[in-house]
Amino acid sequence: MRDTLTDEDLMARFQGGDRGAFTVLMKRHLGGIYNFVARHTSVAVAEDLSQEVFLRVVERNSAFKHEAKFTTWLYAIARNLCVDTLRKMAHRRHPSLDEPLPGGGSLGDTVRDEHPSASAERMAAGREAAGTVTSTLEAMPEEQREVFLLREVGGLPFAEIAKVTGVPENTVKSRMRYALERLRGGLDGDGGAS
Repeated sequence: MRDTLTDEDLMARFQGGDRGAFTVLMKRHLGGIYNFVARHTSVAVAEDLSQEVFLRVVERNSAFKHEAKFTTWLYAIARNLCVDTLRKMAHRRHPSLDEPLPGGGSLGDTVRDEHPSASAERMAAGREAAGTVTSTLEAMPEEQREVFLLREVGGLPFAEIAKVTGVPENTVKSRMRYALERLRGGLDGDGGAS
C-alpha cells in the first residue's frame, strides 16, 4: 500500500509517526542520493554521507513543508552536506585513497580485479572513458558540475534544481548546457574547453 503513495504523502505519514513510510522513502531515494553524493564528493565518503542525509531527514522532518516536493528538499539536504564535506576535505593534510596517482588511476585501482574473464581491452577503454568523464567533471566550474549531477544523477527537473541551488531556472539550463558542452569536449579529446 505504501509503495503506491507519493513521496509527499509518505512524508506526511512519517511526520504523523508511521516509521514504515520513512523506510519506503529511503528505499526509493537511497541509490540516487548515494550516486549524487559520490560524484559530488568521493566514493570514499559517499556511504556515510548518504546515511547522514537520511538521518537529517529524520531529525528535521518537521521542517519539511508540503508546498515543496520531497525530492527538492532531500537533494537540498544532500547538496548542503556535500558542500560542507568538500570544505572539510580541503583542509585535510593526507591524500584520499580515491585521489589520482601521478601515473593515472588511484590507490584504490591497485586492488585486484574480481572479474578476470572480462576483456582487458574493454576494461582499459572503460577505465579511460570513466577517467575522462571524472576529470572533465572535476575540471568544471562548481556551478556547472552541481547542476549536471542534480539533473543526471539525481534526476531532478530543472525547476527543482533552481529551487535547490537558489538560481533562476534559465540559469540552471544554461549551466547544464555548458556542462554538457564541456563533457562532450572532454570525450572528443579537446579537454572540454568552453
